[in-house]
Amino acid sequence: MSNNPSQRVSSGEKYRNEHGTAAIKDGMKQRKAQAEALHLNASPNGCEPRSPGKRFEAVKKNVATHRLSTVCAESHCPNMGECWSNGTATIMLMGSVCTRACRFCAVDTGNPKGWLDHEEPENTAKSVELMGLRYIVLTSVDRDDLDDGGATHYANCIRAIKARTPGVVVEALTPDFDGELTAIERVVDSGLEVFAQNVETVERLTGRVRDRRAGYRKTLDVLAHAKRYRPDIITKTSLMLGFG
Repeated sequence: MSNNPSQRVSSGEKYRNEHGTAAIKDGMKQRKAQAEALHLNASPNGCEPRSPGKRFEAVKKNVATHRLSTVCAESHCPNMGECWSNGTATIMLMGSVCTRACRFCAVDTGNPKGWLDHEEPENTAKSVELMGLRYIVLTSVDRDDLDDGGATHYANCIRAIKARTPGVVVEALTPDFDGELTAIERVVDSGLEVFAQNVETVERLTGRVRDRRAGYRKTLDVLAHAKRYRPDIITKTSLMLGFG
């Protein structure tokens, strides 16, 4: 296991990050080939990502200055250069280590053991304000190590954003909080406009693709409760194609 946070870590290798959390780079994969494939150029012909533009470095600096994680970087998104060049980024709350290990995901897997950056709500709000966004998508890692799955922290981030930029529309792509209704309500009550929770794939493939603690029906139940609790918000889900 690598204990040097600045040392380059190979996909699938165990390491310890700057907060002392033991994690697996790019998450747990069934075979080494799956981990290696994350770093191959899998873009179809004619769909190659655009090169970074002038605003890319400004967004990169903004994210680094406020110690934020982005799903763009952590999931190796091929469109990061294009999005960041347009001044947009999807902020990933509660760190870069997820307690779950979905097969499709390149986010690192581990147990943060309760660690949280308590300055993240204000830093996230400052970052959104600096980017001058009208619509912000927040997502997060799963945090099964926290009593409420991180719902309180998530809600605090949204409230901080709204306090600095009242007109921004907030979409929260949340974990399932293990189906805990009070945790769902806490996030829904934070002032967001869109509550999202992804089914990721069809029910038949859920067990092969998602972490065993996730569930197709669980996700639908989370969305249903959010809508019943606050009928005025938009609820949203997404799934990926190509799993079989």
